[in-house]
Amino acid sequence: MSSDSEKYLEHDDTLRASIDRSLRHPVMFFFTSGAAWLAVAILLGIISSAKVHSPEFLASYSWLTYGRVFVAHQSALVYGWGCQAAFGMIIWLMARLSRQECRAAGTILVAGHVWNLVVSLGVIGILAGGGTGVPFMEMPSFTWIPMLLCYVAITIWSMVQFKVRPVGHTYISQWYLLAAMIWFPWIFASANILVFGFDGSPLGAAGVSAWFHSALLLMFFVPIGIGMAYYLIPKVTGRPVYNYSLSLTGFWTLAIIVPWAGLQKLTGAPIPNFLPYLGAFATILFGVPAAISGINLVKTAAASGDMVAKSPTLRFTVTGVISLLILGAAAVLLNAPGVMKITQFTISGYGFDLLALYGFFSFIAFGAIYFIVPRITRREWLSRRLIKMHFFLSVYGVGGIVLIALFGGLMQGVGQENFAQPWEDAAGRAFPYAVFTTMAWIILLLSNFFFFIHLTLMWLRLGRRSSHPTLLVEPHHESPHGPEGDIDNVGPATAH
Repeated sequence: MSSDSEKYLEHDDTLRASIDRSLRHPVMFFFTSGAAWLAVAILLGIISSAKVHSPEFLASYSWLTYGRVFVAHQSALVYGWGCQAAFGMIIWLMARLSRQECRAAGTILVAGHVWNLVVSLGVIGILAGGGTGVPFMEMPSFTWIPMLLCYVAITIWSMVQFKVRPVGHTYISQWYLLAAMIWFPWIFASANILVFGFDGSPLGAAGVSAWFHSALLLMFFVPIGIGMAYYLIPKVTGRPVYNYSLSLTGFWTLAIIVPWAGLQKLTGAPIPNFLPYLGAFATILFGVPAAISGINLVKTAAASGDMVAKSPTLRFTVTGVISLLILGAAAVLLNAPGVMKITQFTISGYGFDLLALYGFFSFIAFGAIYFIVPRITRREWLSRRLIKMHFFLSVYGVGGIVLIALFGGLMQGVGQENFAQPWEDAAGRAFPYAVFTTMAWIILLLSNFFFFIHLTLMWLRLGRRSSHPTLLVEPHHESPHGPEGDIDNVGPATAH
């Protein structure tokens, strides 16, 4: 290797280390507090699921009724875990790709603490009976303005970093991250202003809520997950994206299609008849960018099968990408006209939400955390067994819930459509699925316990000191610096 190349690599290593050092506290704060909220969300999910098949469970506590616990569970999952995991990935990846240190770590940390305080007050408000009753916007209406301000304070610096980055190639990961960062304040502010800022029609508020529900999943969590996967898979495998033109096609089809989705939830409501079918058609077409991105990423990872089996990052990320393909297929199936009228008022919609939030986004986030945390703490993960337990328990748990909800919703819908039978028959069809859902949530709680403890120990920097994060394989199979450590030196052109 020439001396110029050695100097470039040395400078590149120094720059990456300085970027990681500047982001250690805010990134670790978002990941760790997000993991704590995930545990809260899972615990609330267990309680709400148990109440479906055992209504007497905790029946003496008014603040733990099903109507309150279930929406508190959703809010904790979306805003406590999902948004904070997204914040950690956004600020780290945008700094890395823009090659800029973070100079506002203190501001981001303060905004992160305020975000957690507001979400805590919102969840407590729901349990106290102060929820709004608007799906995915259940927290008391006073929360949305401080949350929007916190979001701006957290992400504005990533936009500045992108603006002042060295002139060069814009990576596909940056396209997705920037789109999500711009879309979130648009959909969040628009929905809250239209629902809570104006005293309008309840039917109009229901339409806005349905659009917001879909947009938050498909225009914020999905692009962040895809963007992170487009970074992690090429970076760890050391192979370029299978087809870069396909990645751009996937981005633009997503940007054009998904803003129209959501109103299919109001099928049968007194609104123009074409609007629900437009929403259903757009959601069906979401299968196109999901398939494009999923196949492109799977093809990228397929040439490195051994590494996928060994790398914690790739194991979670590829599983998340496969969930993206399943999510696209589920969007097509559930929104077909013949199926939509059956599943509209069943648990199938909940299964779709969990497939997007946990099966896809959360698995990508777990893969990102296993990649990012050793680099910003300069410590190795303590136990490969804890990571394996986290992975397999997560797969079993979320796979069970999604399959049960999707299939159980179909069976429940068939019962609802059978008008010759009493309503109790349709409700009774959901009973065994609720029991299995509770068991699956317990598995996920155990999985997240291992994850949270492991992550907290890393935040306390109790892992073995190392400048090269390793693949956690048996010692006699491990290279001196670890394969993942060597791969981290792959240049940007190869990584994308």
